Amino acid sequence: MNTKTVFAAVALLSLAACVEQDLKSMPYMGGPDNFGEANKQTMAAQVIDPSPVYLNPVPVSSGEHAAQAVERYREDKVKQPDRVATTDAGVEAESRGGN
Repeated sequence: MNTKTVFAAVALLSLAACVEQDLKSMPYMGGPDNFGEANKQTMAAQVIDPSPVYLNPVPVSSGEHAAQAVERYREDKVKQPDRVATTDAGVEAESRGGN
């Protein structure tokens, strides 16, 4: 026998030891009582909490303010934001003891 044949025989015997003896138990799905669990989990993930509690309050918005911003955008008169350098962004937070 050559080494390839011996290696193939050892590999097949090793794989045969890993085979589940009871093929009706469907080990890849957890058994017959687990059928449809993925569908149940997907449906549960889509349920919305009817009275959610938020850590931060919802910011107040103004329709008039938003309309003015849209109008400035259409007329190409957008307010330019303040330029913040990345090296200066954390200096104030570090001086206050923040991260």
